[in-house]
Amino acid sequence: MRPSGREPNQMRAVTFERNVALKAEGSCLVAFGNTRVLVTASVETSLPGWLRGKGQGWVTAEYGMLPRATGTRTRREATAGKQSGRTQEIQRLIGRSLRAVVDLQLLGENQITVDCDVLEADGGTRTASITGAYVALADAIRWMDERKLTKGQALRDSVAAVSCGIYRGTPVLDLDYLEDVEAHTDANFVMTGSGKFVEIQGTAEQVPFSRDELNALMALAEQGIADLSEMQQTVLQA
Repeated sequence: MRPSGREPNQMRAVTFERNVALKAEGSCLVAFGNTRVLVTASVETSLPGWLRGKGQGWVTAEYGMLPRATGTRTRREATAGKQSGRTQEIQRLIGRSLRAVVDLQLLGENQITVDCDVLEADGGTRTASITGAYVALADAIRWMDERKLTKGQALRDSVAAVSCGIYRGTPVLDLDYLEDVEAHTDANFVMTGSGKFVEIQGTAEQVPFSRDELNALMALAEQGIADLSEMQQTVLQA
C-alpha cells in the first residue's frame, strides 16, 4: 500500500490555475498533490549577446524553492551567494524541456524567461515545474501572437513531466516525498503531448533495476503524461 493510499498507476490530484501573476505575460499555479509551484513567463524583446542578429529567439528558465517549502527552513540561495548544483541542474532541465516544443525561429528575436518558484515541496517539484511551465509559456506566446511579435505558430507541441519509481518492489506513478525517500529506483520522464520523449532521468538506489522494471516505469509515465497533456489543453482552452 502506498502511503497516500493511491493505486500504483494513480497520480496525485493535479490542478492548474492560470493568470495568477497579473503583471506577467503568462503565469500558472500548478499543484501535484501537496507540491505547489508558482510559474511566471516573462517576455523580453532583447536577447543575450551571443544570440543577437541570428534571427531567432530563446526560452530559458530559473528555479528556486521558498525557505519553508520544506519541513525545515532552507536558507535562501541568494544569501549564500551561489546556486546549488541541484538548482542549476533542474532549471537547465526545465529550459531544455520547453525549448524542445518551441520553434525558436518563429519566436522572433525575443526571449521568454520562465521562473518556477516552489511554494510547497512534497516530491516531484521538477516535474510539476515543467508541466506548469508549459501552461505559462503557452499563455506568454499567445500574448506575443496578439501583438504580432512572433513570425508564426511558435509552439510545435506540448510538454509535460512526471516521476515514477520502484516503491517496495512495485512500479508506481508520481512519487510523493515519503515514496521518494524510500524508493529503490527513482525516474523522471519528460514527454511531448504527441508521445515523444524529451528526457529520461533514472537512478537506482541500493538495488539496480531490470529492463522489465524500466519498461513498467515507462508505461506508467506514458499514461501519466497523456493525462497531464489532456489537462493542460483543457485549462488552456478555458
